[in-house]
Amino acid sequence: MGELMPPSLELDMNIYPRQFLEPMPPPILSETPSYLDNNNLILMEEEKTIAMELAMSATDELVKMCRTNEPLWVRNNETGKEVLNLDEHSRMFHWPLNLKQRSSEFRTEASRDSSVVIMNSITLVDAFVDAHKWMELFPSIVARAKCVQVISQGVSGTNGCLQLMYAELHMLSPLVPTREAYFLRYCQQQNVEDETYWAIVDFPLDGFHNSLQTSFPLYKRRPSGCLILDMPNGYSRVTWVEHAEIEEKPIHQIFSHFVHSGMAFGANRWLAVLERQCERVASLMATNIPDIGVIPSPEARKNLMRLSQRMIRTFCVNISSCSGQVWTAVPDSTDDTVRITTRKVSEAGQPNGLILCAVSTTWLPYPHHDVFDLLRDERRRAQLEVLSNGNALHEVAHIANGSHPGNCISLLRINVSSNSSQHVDLMLQESCTNKSGSLVVYSTVDVDSVQLAMSGEDPSCIPLLPLGFFITPMELVNDGGCKDEANGHNITAGSLLTVGLQVLASTIPSAKINLSSIAAINNHLCTTVQQISSALSSNCIGSCNEGDNGKEK
Repeated sequence: MGELMPPSLELDMNIYPRQFLEPMPPPILSETPSYLDNNNLILMEEEKTIAMELAMSATDELVKMCRTNEPLWVRNNETGKEVLNLDEHSRMFHWPLNLKQRSSEFRTEASRDSSVVIMNSITLVDAFVDAHKWMELFPSIVARAKCVQVISQGVSGTNGCLQLMYAELHMLSPLVPTREAYFLRYCQQQNVEDETYWAIVDFPLDGFHNSLQTSFPLYKRRPSGCLILDMPNGYSRVTWVEHAEIEEKPIHQIFSHFVHSGMAFGANRWLAVLERQCERVASLMATNIPDIGVIPSPEARKNLMRLSQRMIRTFCVNISSCSGQVWTAVPDSTDDTVRITTRKVSEAGQPNGLILCAVSTTWLPYPHHDVFDLLRDERRRAQLEVLSNGNALHEVAHIANGSHPGNCISLLRINVSSNSSQHVDLMLQESCTNKSGSLVVYSTVDVDSVQLAMSGEDPSCIPLLPLGFFITPMELVNDGGCKDEANGHNITAGSLLTVGLQVLASTIPSAKINLSSIAAINNHLCTTVQQISSALSSNCIGSCNEGDNGKEK
């Protein structure tokens, strides 16, 4: 690694001061988690028989929902999206156990999408029947997952496999409640019209198991899942259907449109994330992709990618409302979108102590890709004084892991005056984008940690406290002439920018947070958003002026 890699480095948690060393009075935040707990849930032998019968019925429903068009699915001419005809669905499918009829308290969400992904069907199926691999494949959607009970092993652990699953699904913001559910997952290989598919179907437990503790808001997965068809050269065609009933609860207005239009938990988002993650896995396994910079070997490349994957997952979990994290609104925050929480950390993988986290979401009148390009480009980050602290960033390693140039991992050297041959500040950054949204996540790391990761040692002990951005495209779906609003603006275009900051408030986990610490991180958050908006505005003005000059010429 040459001069870049001296033997040791103090762990600085970021390029701006992130430690508040003032005395800590009693806490003002609630720290008591509250979430589903059904540890004793298990299916008896007679229930297993019913579950297998339901699995066959659910698979039949999924196949028909994937392959049937009108009148079951009707395309909306304005949005181009398919809409489920609920009356036709009720006529076609009679669930064997009477589910409660739809009421005004529940909202039905249904969506369908199809795409080709760079992963073969066997690898995909294996990821769906392994809860840990499933979480890794969908880090920005699946916050937690576990296999509670294997009801049927099937053939070779996949074909005919039936599992009782638990999952908590999240959006990357504390303003959107997570969705928790116990459900059954069945995997079966099928021949349909001379083509061999794998069907992965999730279906609910209700109707024959009454001891379930319900989540809040109540979330029920109707038969949902995907059909996977092998294609040449290791690709697969995946058709995805999401169908659920969700208890109608108020959602913060800035995310109301995003959730109710199905963009938050619909088939489009699942498939977009799958497509992106399959590219990343293909890149992880590839041996013929040239890397730029100081990465010494293919094995070092894999290890750095795995460390970055953990950074992404940590960021996603820490800025959502999963695992019962209790968030508190900051008084007088603009549009009431700033939330803060604390975590006591004592295990490896994150800095030990009391972590203060602040998250805000802002509507920006700029295209999603413009915001993403600004935030991922280390050369343009100097425009954002609050993020760069006036210091330039120099890329010393680059790993491309997708077809879009923004899908990459970078190791950046922070050029600060304190740098010397014995002290170098480094930053690990990953940016990724798909049609449903984009992430830019980064964390400072010391040189010893980078050496450890690249040498093949277990990187799970490397402390990461990631910060970052989640950008989602917003386009108005005109429904009966109504317009949703965010931040007081009509959402006709633009994007939602969610900023997540974390600081090590104290190295003592039992320490308490005070108001000045909260004020400091809130001010930092607001300044970050203001500088991003100003930089985008300047770029927009510059582009417009160039266009006008071109017209005059």
